[in-house]
Amino acid sequence: MIPSSKLITMAEAVGRYVPDGSSVALGLGLEALIPFAAGHEIVRQRRRDLTVIGPISDILFDQMIGAGCVARVVAAWAGNVSAGLGHCYRRAAERAQPRAIEIHDHSNFTLALALLAGSLGAPFIPTRSLLGSDVPKTNPALREGSSPLSNERLLYVPALVPDVAIVHVQRADAAGGCHAWGNLGVMEEGAMAATRVIVVAEEIVPQKTIESDPNRVLAPPHKVTAVVHAPGGAHPSPVQGCWGRDHAFFHEYHAASKSADGFALWRAAWIDGVAGRAEYLQALGIDRVEGLRVRENRPAASVNYSAS
Repeated sequence: MIPSSKLITMAEAVGRYVPDGSSVALGLGLEALIPFAAGHEIVRQRRRDLTVIGPISDILFDQMIGAGCVARVVAAWAGNVSAGLGHCYRRAAERAQPRAIEIHDHSNFTLALALLAGSLGAPFIPTRSLLGSDVPKTNPALREGSSPLSNERLLYVPALVPDVAIVHVQRADAAGGCHAWGNLGVMEEGAMAATRVIVVAEEIVPQKTIESDPNRVLAPPHKVTAVVHAPGGAHPSPVQGCWGRDHAFFHEYHAASKSADGFALWRAAWIDGVAGRAEYLQALGIDRVEGLRVRENRPAASVNYSAS
């Protein structure tokens, strides 16, 4: 039996599976594999009242906040790793511009526990982490209590079950099988916890390629709702084996977004002014794109999966 294809365009994936009011997990690979192309399509489609979930989203959350898409941030940090806090995030948090946002703080560790609990179908996971800190005061979901096995004080981290997780990977097949490698952060936990998963891939490959190396499979195909082919879709973040990090782009964005008017101009040029990722890469210019492309080939040693 040949599995049906889940391959659709980015516009179709966002239009069908990221409605207003959704909780969306993005940037689960920490500083790598951030699905900027998907986030930009969310902005272009003017989605509203989203809850964005991620550990260190870098500037993608900042852009979605500046565009007015976000009502709530569930994260360990939001901003610009290269340059500091995000200007759009600060304007929203401090001045409710362009709108007020709720901020539910986590540490990277407790956010990972929350997604892990969601992936396991567990209501919560207890930890000693964050006890004595102020983080639980800024996140009403985190609860302190006594262990049922002792009098030890614990922090109970409730499960996070995003409506949709969007993950960028190196390769996928049309049926939803996908490979990711390098630093994965909490991509596996987020994909397994989410109700729906949109996979954005650098390359579409035959199913047998994915099946040849089960240890690189990010999530089972039945968890994947849609597959989108978007080479360069994680720019300016890095993709191991494909693209380096565009350090300059992060600093250029930081300077451009310092004012609300500056962000509006940046958005007009880099999000609303391009129809999709192909036009975005054209706007970057061939020299810049080729300068970011990985030149060396460092394959892993071959593995024999035979059991007989």
